[in-house]
Amino acid sequence: MKALTVIQHDSAEYLGLMEDHLEGRRIRFRYVRPFTGAVPIPDLDLVGDGLVLLGAGPWGTAGERDLPTLAEELALARSCMMANKLVIGIGLGAQIVALAAGGKVERAPLECRVGTARRDDPEGLAGYVPETFPYCTYGRDRAVPPAHARILARDEDGRPLAFQMGETAFGFTFHPGLKVAMIEDLVMEFEESPEGIAAQLPQIRAIQRGIEDALVPIMTGLVAVTGLMV
Repeated sequence: MKALTVIQHDSAEYLGLMEDHLEGRRIRFRYVRPFTGAVPIPDLDLVGDGLVLLGAGPWGTAGERDLPTLAEELALARSCMMANKLVIGIGLGAQIVALAAGGKVERAPLECRVGTARRDDPEGLAGYVPETFPYCTYGRDRAVPPAHARILARDEDGRPLAFQMGETAFGFTFHPGLKVAMIEDLVMEFEESPEGIAAQLPQIRAIQRGIEDALVPIMTGLVAVTGLMV
């Protein structure tokens, strides 16, 4: 049975809808919560078969309000890549994955964005990336994957939403398993929230079913190309 280590940066953001897909495939996962101050970032030999880096609310990576454990997580992501371990970055986690792979981040204000993604690579994730699907991003700063990255999907402005580096590193600037309650909890948990977020909550609720539907092929493809069930 495969096992993943999931680094959680706040109490609101977790794997969400992805949990059921992992459990249904008998893929174990354990949360590590360094934001509590009670546990450190794990060493490489404690990661297991792969590492998942989640979003981080208003924290970023471009210098304005950096994640407190950024340096440690960046080092761990690089170590995982060198060891050919699976690394999946979600939200701010995608920024860390991009940096670890030789890319960069662009400074951007904290924002929440709802839109429709378009597939960029018909063969990405073994061909399982939907041609179009709804997405919601929440966070500060933007991941810029390196030139050698394979772009799987883009937003309406052509910016990467999902990308892959090599065989084992993946970045999702949106949360594929998002639940509306995560956004609501982020607004309550932190003193800083995106401008106009209250007006966006109905939009996020309206695409919840579409997010659930899109996650089915996305997870199927991710499991297929990473060998998580082998």
